[in-house]
Amino acid sequence: MKNIDRRSLLAGAAGILGAAALPATATAATATTAARRYPANWPALEPYGLADTRPDLWPREDNSFVLPLELRPRDKERGQVWMRDTYVNCFVVEGRPLYVATGTTRVPGLQAAGPWNDGIFVWTAPSLRGPWKLADTTGVRPGAERGKVWSPEFVGENRPGRTVVAPWQEYWYDTQFGKRGQAWAPEVHYFRDTWYIVACMGDHSRKVGSFMLVSEGGIEGPYRLVEGNHDKPFGDPLVGGPKFIEPGAYHHIDGGLYTEGDDAWLVLHNNFYAKFRDDMEDIVPTTNLPQFQQTPYSPEPYLEGAYVFKHGGKYYLVHAAWNRTSTDPDGSTRYAYDPPGPGRTQYQYDAIVAVSDRFEGPYSERWTAGVGAGHNNVFVDHGGRLWATFFRNPNFGYWADPSRVADAAVAGVVRMEWTGPEGDRLYVQRRNRSHGG
Repeated sequence: MKNIDRRSLLAGAAGILGAAALPATATAATATTAARRYPANWPALEPYGLADTRPDLWPREDNSFVLPLELRPRDKERGQVWMRDTYVNCFVVEGRPLYVATGTTRVPGLQAAGPWNDGIFVWTAPSLRGPWKLADTTGVRPGAERGKVWSPEFVGENRPGRTVVAPWQEYWYDTQFGKRGQAWAPEVHYFRDTWYIVACMGDHSRKVGSFMLVSEGGIEGPYRLVEGNHDKPFGDPLVGGPKFIEPGAYHHIDGGLYTEGDDAWLVLHNNFYAKFRDDMEDIVPTTNLPQFQQTPYSPEPYLEGAYVFKHGGKYYLVHAAWNRTSTDPDGSTRYAYDPPGPGRTQYQYDAIVAVSDRFEGPYSERWTAGVGAGHNNVFVDHGGRLWATFFRNPNFGYWADPSRVADAAVAGVVRMEWTGPEGDRLYVQRRNRSHGG
C-alpha cells in the first residue's frame, strides 16, 4: 500500500529521462509544448503580504464540491456533517484506491467543537465522489457509535503496557466551562504498512498540543497512543493560547505527518518540525525543535494548520492565514495577511503556500492559493489529479455571516492546478485554465 502521489512523481521522472534522449531541437520543441500545458503564474502582489481575493481563487460550483459523507444520527437534522479542518487523502489498498476523510466535529447540542467534543471519526470511500461510509468500527467496539476511532471516552481501554487515552487527554470539569476537552484537526496516514492518526488536543484540554495514535489493526483500529505522548503532547510547553489555558499547558498545536521513503517528520503549528524516531513511538529528542526557513511577512501574523506536500520534485508548505480588510489612505479596501489591529476586520481564512527545493527550506515568498480554503491539505486522487480540502470557517468573516453560516463547516474538496516545473505554483483551479497537475 502506498500514497498515490508516489506514482505521479515517478511518471514525472520518466518524462524527464525520455526528454534527455531526444535531440536538442526536439527537446526545445517538447519544452515549448510542455510549457503550454501548464497555466501561468499570476504576478506577485506588492507589497508582500497582500491577499489575492479574485473569484478565480475561490472554491466554486465549477471546481469544488462537498463530500457526501455518510450521516451519523447527530447529522440528520442538518442533513450534512458539521466539520472543521477537513482532511482527505487517497491510498492504494490491494491495488484499489481507498479514500479517507476526517476532521474536527462537534457533539449534539453544541454550536462548536468545544469546550468538549467526543473524539475522532473516519470515513472511507472507493472514489472521491463516494459512496462515503463511516469506518466499520463495529468489530472493535460492538454497540458503540460507528466510525468513531478514538475518543477521551475510551480511557477505560487502557491496560498495563497499552495506553489509549493519557491522563492529560481525559475529560475534566471546572466552574467556568463545565465539561472540557476536545480533539482537533486529525490527519490519517498510512506509513510502513501501518495506519497512524496525528491530531491535537484543543484549547480546553488539560494539556494543549499534538499527539499521535497508531493502529493495531486496520484503518478502523484499534488505536493506541504512541509512547512519546503518555505524559504530554509533542515538544516543550510554549507561551501562548487563550487566557483560560492553564500556565504550562500550551504546547505545539495542529500537528501533521510528512513521510518520504522510510523517514517521517512531525510538522507542527506555524514554523516547527521534528524527525520521528525509527520506531515511530516519539520524535527525536532535541534541545530546540528545528524551524522551517521561511520568508515571513512583515509583520508576521498568526498562522495555523501547517502542512507539507511534495509535488513535481518540490516541497510546498501550506499555512492558514486570516485575510483582514482595512482602508487604504486613498479610501480603497486593503486585503492583507495583517495581524489584528484597529480598523482591521477578519474577512477570509485563506490557504497561503510557499515552495522550496528542500523540506526544511528556504521557502519562497508565499502566495494566495485558495480564498477561504485555509487549514487544509493537498492530495492526489487515483487519476493523478490534484485536490485540496476546505471547510469555510464559521467563526469569523465571510462564512460567519448569518446568511451564509448554514453553508459553513463542511467537508469540501476543490480542484487544484500546478503551474508546471517552471512556475512551481499551486492554485485553486482558476476559470478557463488548463488543469495542470
